[in-house]
Amino acid sequence: MSRPSLRVGFIGLGSQGAPMARRIIAAGHETTMWARRPATLIPFVDSGAKMVSSPAELAMTSDLVCLCVVDDADVEQVVTGPDGVLAGLRRGGVIAVHSTVHPDTCRRLETSARTCGVFLVDAPVSGGGRAADQGSLVVMAGGDPQVFAYCRPVFATYGDPVVHLGPTGSGQLAKILNNLLFTAHLGLAADVLGLGATLGLGRAALSRVLPRGSAASFALERVADAGGGLDRIASHAGSLLAKDVRLFAEIADRADVREGAVLRGAALAALAAMGR
Repeated sequence: MSRPSLRVGFIGLGSQGAPMARRIIAAGHETTMWARRPATLIPFVDSGAKMVSSPAELAMTSDLVCLCVVDDADVEQVVTGPDGVLAGLRRGGVIAVHSTVHPDTCRRLETSARTCGVFLVDAPVSGGGRAADQGSLVVMAGGDPQVFAYCRPVFATYGDPVVHLGPTGSGQLAKILNNLLFTAHLGLAADVLGLGATLGLGRAALSRVLPRGSAASFALERVADAGGGLDRIASHAGSLLAKDVRLFAEIADRADVREGAVLRGAALAALAAMGR
């Protein structure tokens, strides 16, 4: 189930999706794009990518359709809408869901795709726009191993590592756990910097020290870069982090899993401080 170069359709040209798409194009894959906001296509006018007027039209000329939209409702609409991907994708085509959504959303869409002779993998990513631009996103995939192997050359254009975690939904679960821990780390980092300030240590100086010691973490660096608090982070990522924490809480409740300290840390230390 392999070929030298796949025809790739890409939907979702935000701060992370746009550099992912650029790396797909640079790797030589014939690429087609569609966007709800035409302005996001402007940077790609001279890229060699083809622009189309609907997800269905994009799917007609694609072997693999990558989705990097915001949430479950967006994914469902783009895939199953009247002019959605399933309306145009050939039998044997593949949909890769890079968005962070509920695992059940991907399982349900996989069932719908299968009735059309189409495959679906969930492959959420972590690392942000800088990592996408550098080709170092973490790609966490779930789905049929052979379908994953088929998609891997495209995933590898923007991801390292690219890891298959199990059946459909496994990638989403891994990403939600990642974001749960990251959110808890944000809260702890902000608390520690606040404690230091209370005890007479300057936030700026402490923010230079802690990220270079054994307390270092990606979240601590983000809080330090944001001035030691969570306000700036809340303004651009608070709603997405709150969504992912809620997703985990729902998954844990349905699986009868004890919440644990990480969920309490994420909910109390970080989201409460962000006003979420």
